[in-house]
Amino acid sequence: MLRHGEKGALTEIYKRYQPLLYSHAYRRLPDQEEIRDIIQELFINLWDNRSSFHLNGSLASYLYTSVRNRILNLYRNQKVRDNYSLSLKTFMEQGSNITEETLREKELIQLVEQEVAALPPQMRLIFEMSRNLEMSHNEIALELDLSPHTVRTQVRNALRILREKLGVNIFLIFF
Repeated sequence: MLRHGEKGALTEIYKRYQPLLYSHAYRRLPDQEEIRDIIQELFINLWDNRSSFHLNGSLASYLYTSVRNRILNLYRNQKVRDNYSLSLKTFMEQGSNITEETLREKELIQLVEQEVAALPPQMRLIFEMSRNLEMSHNEIALELDLSPHTVRTQVRNALRILREKLGVNIFLIFF
């Protein structure tokens, strides 16, 4: 009768099984609103798909299984939402930390670059060749036609000046 679109058949099924399904669902899900929604969606789905509905077992077992599966889906979806919320919260917390760290790092780099730029011209050139171009003292000496000892002294003096101006902690981060 349900397959032929008789609303009376759906009403009869609802009256007969709704209290039993509610009791069955309440043992697994103590949220009355969620249970009402699940049962209502089940009967709406049953009505919407009545023309293609084929029952292989008893109607009671179909309804009980459907309620159980909907509750499991609810828990699964809630778990996914909780995991997503936790993941988003963690990402946002890390994102703000990363942004702050990036900002501090940029400020420190700018400060170091200012102090390097304030070095005497030859000392700055030798220091930049040593640190930025990663040239050895001998390579710098050959390039600038200086003695390796002069290059070593200039690099040592540049490091001493930067250490004094920037402080030991900042200095350790970059050099």
